[in-house]
Amino acid sequence: MAVAGGSGKVHEGEEHDHAGHDHDHENHEHAHSHGDPQVYAGYFEDSQIKDRPLSDYAGDWQSVYPYLQDGTLEPVWEHKAEKGTASVEDIRAEYEVGYKTDVERITIEGDVVTFYKNGEPMKGSYAYDGRETLTYKKGNRGVRFIFKKTDGDAEAPQFIQFSDHKIAPEKADHYHLYWGDDRAALLDEVTNWPTYYPSSLTPQQIVSEMKAH
Repeated sequence: MAVAGGSGKVHEGEEHDHAGHDHDHENHEHAHSHGDPQVYAGYFEDSQIKDRPLSDYAGDWQSVYPYLQDGTLEPVWEHKAEKGTASVEDIRAEYEVGYKTDVERITIEGDVVTFYKNGEPMKGSYAYDGRETLTYKKGNRGVRFIFKKTDGDAEAPQFIQFSDHKIAPEKADHYHLYWGDDRAALLDEVTNWPTYYPSSLTPQQIVSEMKAH
């Protein structure tokens, strides 16, 4: 079992904070549409974890980093500040590091993952390379589903690791992606988590989705 370093405080706190909230009507609705809130919050048994196919992440995805930069996500930071103890400024700063990426779009079709950087594509074929369960300082956990490049452009990363708060086969509705050429080193990365939502969503729909968590 790997233990993640770094503070990850706001990320863990916000991504995984509603386990302790009252289960009111809204959370029941939420449970139906987004799976088990406890699992989403990072509390689960090892026996619940199952391998997942790349097809769980199939589709056309957009980075949310531009929406942080242009101010679209300000209502999300305000919403999180109201729910927690951190200030809007602190939350925005944490996400500035978290969401930062120069890969603005990713498409996943079959075993081919295409990364778009400044509009230029680079692609690779990827095969499942296992999963790793990370334990965060807060005591909650997350699962990274890892895929290794088997073919493709030299500049495409050797490894991609998905984290989407799900721990068994289920279609992703958004995900955090870690990529690079060192599988083990990526597991230690907990402060930069480029985040992708379906390209079909409008900026306002993304804001609504984020506020629902």
